[in-house]
Amino acid sequence: VELLKDIFGPLLSVDDLSGQRVAEIGSGTGRIVAMMLEAGAGHAVAVEPSSAIVPMQNNLAKYGDRVTCLHIPGEELPSDLGLDYVFSIGVIHHIPDPRPVLRAMYESLRPGGRCLIWLYGYEGNEPYLNMVLPLRRLTTKLPHAALSAVSHGLNLALDGYMLACRHVDLPLKHYLDHVLSKFSREKRHLVIYDQLNPAWAHYYRRDEAEKLLHDAGFVDIKLHHRHGYSWTVMGTRPHKDSTP
Repeated sequence: VELLKDIFGPLLSVDDLSGQRVAEIGSGTGRIVAMMLEAGAGHAVAVEPSSAIVPMQNNLAKYGDRVTCLHIPGEELPSDLGLDYVFSIGVIHHIPDPRPVLRAMYESLRPGGRCLIWLYGYEGNEPYLNMVLPLRRLTTKLPHAALSAVSHGLNLALDGYMLACRHVDLPLKHYLDHVLSKFSREKRHLVIYDQLNPAWAHYYRRDEAEKLLHDAGFVDIKLHHRHGYSWTVMGTRPHKDSTP
Protein backbone atom coordinates (compact mmCIF):
# COMPACT_ATOMS: atom_id res chain seq x y z
CA VAL A 1 0.00 0.00 0.00
CA GLU A 2 2.93 2.34 0.65
CA LEU A 3 4.07 1.86 -2.94
CA LEU A 4 0.54 2.65 -4.14
CA LYS A 5 0.62 5.88 -2.13
CA ASP A 6 3.91 6.74 -3.79
CA ILE A 7 2.51 6.12 -7.29
CA PHE A 8 -0.61 8.21 -6.61
CA GLY A 9 1.39 11.09 -5.15
CA PRO A 10 -0.73 14.16 -4.39
CA LEU A 11 -3.35 13.29 -7.04
CA LEU A 12 -5.25 10.64 -5.09
CA SER A 13 -5.35 9.23 -1.57
CA VAL A 14 -5.47 5.48 -1.10
CA ASP A 15 -8.26 6.16 1.41
CA ASP A 16 -10.41 7.27 -1.53
CA LEU A 17 -10.47 3.63 -2.72
CA SER A 18 -12.38 2.48 0.36
CA GLY A 19 -15.52 0.63 -0.70
CA GLN A 20 -15.09 1.71 -4.33
CA ARG A 21 -15.46 -0.32 -7.51
CA VAL A 22 -12.14 -0.23 -9.39
CA ALA A 23 -10.38 -1.85 -12.35
CA GLU A 24 -6.78 -2.16 -13.47
CA ILE A 25 -5.70 -2.63 -17.08
CA GLY A 26 -2.69 -4.90 -17.59
CA SER A 27 -2.73 -6.47 -14.14
CA GLY A 28 0.07 -8.99 -14.77
CA THR A 29 0.22 -11.35 -11.82
CA GLY A 30 -2.08 -9.15 -9.73
CA ARG A 31 0.38 -7.17 -7.58
CA ILE A 32 -1.26 -3.75 -8.04
CA VAL A 33 -4.80 -5.14 -7.76
CA ALA A 34 -3.83 -6.78 -4.47
CA MET A 35 -2.56 -3.40 -3.22
CA MET A 36 -5.89 -1.78 -4.08
CA LEU A 37 -7.86 -4.48 -2.30
CA GLU A 38 -5.58 -4.21 0.74
CA ALA A 39 -6.22 -0.46 0.66
CA GLY A 40 -9.94 -1.15 1.02
CA ALA A 41 -11.37 -1.23 -2.51
CA GLY A 42 -14.78 -2.89 -2.41
CA HIS A 43 -14.43 -4.75 -5.71
CA ALA A 44 -11.64 -4.89 -8.31
CA VAL A 45 -11.76 -5.93 -11.96
CA ALA A 46 -8.33 -7.25 -13.00
CA VAL A 47 -7.72 -7.22 -16.77
CA GLU A 48 -4.84 -9.22 -18.26
CA PRO A 49 -4.60 -10.47 -21.89
CA SER A 50 -1.52 -12.69 -21.47
CA SER A 51 -0.84 -16.09 -19.92
CA ALA A 52 -0.15 -14.24 -16.65
CA ILE A 53 -3.91 -14.56 -16.10
CA VAL A 54 -3.32 -17.98 -14.48
CA PRO A 55 -0.87 -16.89 -11.74
CA MET A 56 -2.96 -13.73 -11.31
CA GLN A 57 -6.06 -15.80 -10.56
CA ASN A 58 -4.06 -17.89 -8.10
CA ASN A 59 -2.56 -14.84 -6.40
CA LEU A 60 -5.92 -13.07 -6.04
CA ALA A 61 -8.00 -16.11 -5.09
CA LYS A 62 -7.80 -15.22 -1.39
CA TYR A 63 -9.92 -12.10 -2.04
CA GLY A 64 -12.86 -14.26 -3.16
CA ASP A 65 -15.75 -12.43 -4.79
CA ARG A 66 -14.12 -9.04 -4.20
CA VAL A 67 -12.18 -9.53 -7.46
CA THR A 68 -13.15 -10.39 -11.05
CA CYS A 69 -10.39 -11.54 -13.42
CA LEU A 70 -10.91 -10.89 -17.15
CA HIS A 71 -8.69 -12.52 -19.77
CA ILE A 72 -9.11 -9.78 -22.39
CA PRO A 73 -7.09 -6.91 -23.89
CA GLY A 74 -7.66 -3.47 -22.42
CA GLU A 75 -9.64 -2.16 -25.38
CA GLU A 76 -12.27 -4.85 -24.71
CA LEU A 77 -12.98 -3.67 -21.17
CA PRO A 78 -16.81 -3.78 -20.81
CA SER A 79 -18.51 -0.40 -20.95
CA ASP A 80 -21.25 -1.29 -18.45
CA LEU A 81 -19.10 -1.65 -15.33
CA GLY A 82 -19.99 1.71 -13.77
CA LEU A 83 -16.56 1.97 -12.16
CA ASP A 84 -15.56 4.60 -9.64
CA TYR A 85 -11.89 4.35 -10.64
CA VAL A 86 -9.96 2.72 -13.47
CA PHE A 87 -6.17 2.40 -13.37
CA SER A 88 -3.30 1.33 -15.57
CA ILE A 89 0.04 1.27 -13.76
CA GLY A 90 3.12 0.80 -15.94
CA VAL A 91 1.34 -0.61 -18.99
CA ILE A 92 0.17 2.17 -21.32
CA HIS A 93 3.75 3.07 -22.28
CA HIS A 94 4.16 -0.47 -23.69
CA ILE A 95 1.19 -0.12 -26.10
CA PRO A 96 2.07 1.38 -29.52
CA ASP A 97 -1.42 2.90 -29.93
CA PRO A 98 -3.06 3.24 -26.50
CA ARG A 99 -6.01 5.36 -27.69
CA PRO A 100 -8.54 2.45 -27.89
CA VAL A 101 -7.54 1.36 -24.38
CA LEU A 102 -7.96 4.87 -22.94
CA ARG A 103 -11.36 5.21 -24.60
CA ALA A 104 -12.47 1.83 -23.19
CA MET A 105 -11.32 2.99 -19.74
CA TYR A 106 -13.41 6.14 -20.18
CA GLU A 107 -16.52 4.15 -21.14
CA SER A 108 -16.12 1.78 -18.17
CA LEU A 109 -16.48 4.62 -15.67
CA ARG A 110 -19.62 6.08 -14.20
CA PRO A 111 -20.07 9.82 -14.88
CA GLY A 112 -17.73 11.57 -12.45
CA GLY A 113 -15.50 8.48 -12.19
CA ARG A 114 -11.76 8.92 -12.48
CA CYS A 115 -8.93 7.37 -14.47
CA LEU A 116 -5.33 7.27 -13.23
CA ILE A 117 -2.36 6.03 -15.25
CA TRP A 118 1.36 5.82 -14.50
CA LEU A 119 3.80 6.30 -17.39
CA TYR A 120 7.50 6.31 -18.06
CA GLY A 121 8.58 9.94 -18.39
CA TYR A 122 11.06 11.48 -20.80
CA GLU A 123 11.93 14.47 -18.65
CA GLY A 124 14.49 13.48 -16.04
CA ASN A 125 15.34 10.20 -17.79
CA GLU A 126 17.66 11.51 -20.49
CA PRO A 127 20.94 10.05 -19.07
CA TYR A 128 19.24 6.71 -18.41
CA LEU A 129 17.75 6.58 -21.92
CA ASN A 130 21.15 7.26 -23.47
CA MET A 131 22.31 4.03 -21.84
CA VAL A 132 19.30 1.72 -21.98
CA LEU A 133 17.96 2.37 -25.49
CA PRO A 134 21.12 1.13 -27.27
CA LEU A 135 21.30 -1.80 -24.83
CA ARG A 136 17.68 -2.72 -25.53
CA ARG A 137 18.46 -3.23 -29.23
CA LEU A 138 20.38 -6.31 -28.09
CA THR A 139 18.46 -7.46 -25.02
CA THR A 140 15.05 -7.59 -26.74
CA LYS A 141 16.50 -10.36 -28.95
CA LEU A 142 17.91 -12.48 -26.12
CA PRO A 143 16.24 -15.70 -24.90
CA HIS A 144 14.90 -15.69 -21.35
CA ALA A 145 17.90 -17.41 -19.72
CA ALA A 146 20.43 -15.04 -21.28
CA LEU A 147 18.38 -11.94 -20.46
CA SER A 148 17.94 -13.15 -16.88
CA ALA A 149 21.71 -13.56 -16.57
CA VAL A 150 22.33 -10.06 -17.94
CA SER A 151 19.74 -8.69 -15.48
CA HIS A 152 21.50 -10.39 -12.57
CA GLY A 153 24.80 -8.83 -13.65
CA LEU A 154 23.26 -5.37 -13.88
CA ASN A 155 21.63 -5.92 -10.49
CA LEU A 156 25.12 -6.35 -9.00
CA ALA A 157 26.27 -3.17 -10.74
CA LEU A 158 23.20 -1.42 -9.35
CA ASP A 159 24.39 -2.21 -5.81
CA GLY A 160 27.46 -0.09 -6.41
CA TYR A 161 25.51 2.70 -8.07
CA MET A 162 23.01 2.91 -5.20
CA LEU A 163 25.89 3.01 -2.71
CA ALA A 164 27.44 5.88 -4.67
CA CYS A 165 24.08 7.70 -4.69
CA ARG A 166 24.22 7.92 -0.91
CA HIS A 167 27.24 10.19 -1.22
CA VAL A 168 26.93 11.84 -4.66
CA ASP A 169 23.97 13.49 -6.42
CA LEU A 170 23.76 11.11 -9.41
CA PRO A 171 20.95 10.69 -11.99
CA LEU A 172 17.81 9.00 -10.55
CA LYS A 173 19.20 9.38 -7.02
CA HIS A 174 15.79 10.21 -5.51
CA TYR A 175 14.09 7.21 -7.13
CA LEU A 176 16.87 4.85 -6.12
CA ASP A 177 17.03 6.14 -2.54
CA HIS A 178 13.30 6.24 -1.90
CA VAL A 179 11.83 3.46 -4.08
CA LEU A 180 14.17 0.91 -5.67
CA SER A 181 16.44 0.53 -2.62
CA LYS A 182 13.42 -0.70 -0.65
CA PHE A 183 12.83 -3.59 -3.07
CA SER A 184 14.24 -7.04 -2.42
CA ARG A 185 17.04 -8.22 -4.71
CA GLU A 186 14.55 -10.51 -6.47
CA LYS A 187 12.15 -7.64 -7.14
CA ARG A 188 14.99 -5.46 -8.42
CA HIS A 189 15.99 -8.23 -10.82
CA LEU A 190 12.44 -8.24 -12.18
CA VAL A 191 12.46 -4.45 -12.59
CA ILE A 192 15.70 -4.62 -14.59
CA TYR A 193 14.42 -7.53 -16.66
CA ASP A 194 11.23 -5.61 -17.44
CA GLN A 195 13.26 -2.61 -18.61
CA LEU A 196 15.33 -4.70 -21.03
CA ASN A 197 12.67 -7.09 -22.33
CA PRO A 198 9.77 -5.14 -23.93
CA ALA A 199 9.73 -4.74 -27.70
CA TRP A 200 8.01 -1.35 -27.29
CA ALA A 201 8.40 1.29 -24.60
CA HIS A 202 7.57 4.97 -25.00
CA TYR A 203 8.87 7.62 -22.60
CA TYR A 204 6.21 10.32 -22.41
CA ARG A 205 6.81 14.05 -22.30
CA ARG A 206 4.42 16.05 -20.11
CA ASP A 207 2.30 17.35 -22.99
CA GLU A 208 2.01 13.86 -24.51
CA ALA A 209 0.90 12.39 -21.19
CA GLU A 210 -1.77 15.05 -20.75
CA LYS A 211 -2.96 14.63 -24.35
CA LEU A 212 -3.57 10.91 -23.81
CA LEU A 213 -6.38 11.59 -21.35
CA HIS A 214 -7.64 14.74 -23.06
CA ASP A 215 -8.11 12.94 -26.39
CA ALA A 216 -10.03 10.13 -24.65
CA GLY A 217 -12.56 12.66 -23.32
CA PHE A 218 -11.34 13.19 -19.76
CA VAL A 219 -11.51 16.57 -18.06
CA ASP A 220 -9.87 18.15 -14.99
CA ILE A 221 -6.59 16.46 -15.94
CA LYS A 222 -3.83 16.61 -13.33
CA LEU A 223 -0.22 15.45 -13.53
CA HIS A 224 2.43 14.54 -10.97
CA HIS A 225 6.11 14.23 -11.98
CA ARG A 226 6.85 11.25 -9.74
CA HIS A 227 10.42 11.33 -8.43
CA GLY A 228 11.33 13.52 -11.39
CA TYR A 229 11.39 10.61 -13.86
CA SER A 230 7.81 9.43 -14.54
CA TRP A 231 4.26 10.78 -14.88
CA THR A 232 1.17 9.97 -12.86
CA VAL A 233 -1.83 11.38 -14.72
CA MET A 234 -5.44 11.54 -13.54
CA GLY A 235 -8.61 12.69 -15.30
CA THR A 236 -12.36 12.62 -14.70
CA ARG A 237 -15.18 11.41 -16.90
CA PRO A 238 -17.50 14.43 -17.07
CA HIS A 239 -21.10 14.14 -15.90
CA LYS A 240 -22.20 15.25 -19.35
CA ASP A 241 -20.33 13.34 -22.04
CA SER A 242 -18.94 14.85 -25.21
CA THR A 243 -17.51 12.93 -28.14
CA PRO A 244 -13.67 13.24 -28.21
